[in-house]
This record gives sequence, C-alpha cells and structure tokens, in this order.
Amino acid sequence: MDKNTDISGLSFEDALAALEAIVRGLESGQQKLEDAIAAYERGAALKTHCEAKLAQAEARVQAIVARADGTLSLKNED
Repeated sequence: MDKNTDISGLSFEDALAALEAIVRGLESGQQKLEDAIAAYERGAALKTHCEAKLAQAEARVQAIVARADGTLSLKNED
C-alpha cells in the first residue's frame, strides 16, 4: 500500500500536525538517509494536501456575501 494514500482522508489539522512532526524529525538529523527521504516525500504530499484544503476553505469564505439587511448568503443565492 502506498504510504501517501491515507493523506486524502486527513483533515487540515491532522495533516498539519503530521507535517509538523515530520519537520521536527528531519530537523533533528537523527534519521537514516532513506527514512529522511521517505519522510520528506510524505511531507511534500502533506503540504500539497494542506494547500488544497486551505484553497477550498478560502473559496467557501469568498462565496459568502453580506446582504443589505446584515444577513449572510452565498453569492449565487437570490
């Protein structure tokens, strides 16, 4: 099984926590070269996943507009 396949199901927060753990491990310099390379690859996939999640959230926020009466709605709603 590909170790990156489970990334797509992670929430932004879980993916970010996993990425932070990888960064700490790489910064420690205590990993074997092959393990460090594998961690870097997973970190790159986690970074891409986090960026996609942020882009989705940004699109949702930008779709919300304020009506004249102060209520909020989606841009496409009448």
